[in-house]
Parts: sequence; C-alpha cells; structure tokens
Amino acid sequence: MIRCQGTVRNGVVVLEPGANLPEGKVVQVEAEAQVTDPDAGLDPAFKIAELAVDTGIPGLAMNLDPYRYGHPKVTGPRL
Repeated sequence: MIRCQGTVRNGVVVLEPGANLPEGKVVQVEAEAQVTDPDAGLDPAFKIAELAVDTGIPGLAMNLDPYRYGHPKVTGPRL
C-alpha cells in the first residue's frame, strides 16, 4: 500500500510533491475530519461556568434548599 497526502483544489485532489502513482492506478481517498469547534460533541455540562450569573443573593449556595424547598435558612457554617 502506498500512502500519500494531498489537498483538494477546485474539486481535484492534488498530491504532495514526490507522490508518484502509476497512471490509471485505482485509489481510495479518505478525508480527515476538520474540527471547527473544539467544544463540538462535548457534554454541555462542561460549559456550565459560561452559564453562571451573579444572582445578587448572598449565601445562595449554602441556602439552596431553603430557596428551593422552603427549608429554614442556614446562618452559620455547615459541617
């Protein structure tokens, strides 16, 4: 098997210099995937920090259950 690389120009595969294939040789072309978005395919949870906003509610992380379920608020540090 002969391996060589090339580039598509105007719909034609132009092989790198020195790639000598015999005339009439049947070839198979496999294109490499180009990644345009480095985050493509990632779970959206990896971008959770981009969604964070300042709510202005002090102690929201510590008092999440009181805000969600109406439990009593925590005033001191939780251990």
